[in-house]
Amino acid sequence: MNGNEGYAVFFFPPALEALGEAIKPYLAEGPAGAHVLCKEIDTAGALIEMTLEAPTVDGKTSLVELMVPGSMVRMIVSAHSDGSFGFGPRKAPTPAT
Repeated sequence: MNGNEGYAVFFFPPALEALGEAIKPYLAEGPAGAHVLCKEIDTAGALIEMTLEAPTVDGKTSLVELMVPGSMVRMIVSAHSDGSFGFGPRKAPTPAT
């Protein structure tokens, strides 16, 4: 993934409605709306393949692969940890003197 922490996958509202209760355990809420946080994605086929970590009933973490039609996905955003990209407020860089 080359220096990022994964991807935020956003869905069209009708897609969330169609997926219903099945998608809810994987959704995260944020300022930009509901999305799925993924470690990896594959957009090469008709289905968007999303690999994510999900908690198991015994408290451990398991890798889960979700696949949805590409037409359900509104946007995919790379989630960097350096703070220079994302949906939060941005700070202008301090000019060097």
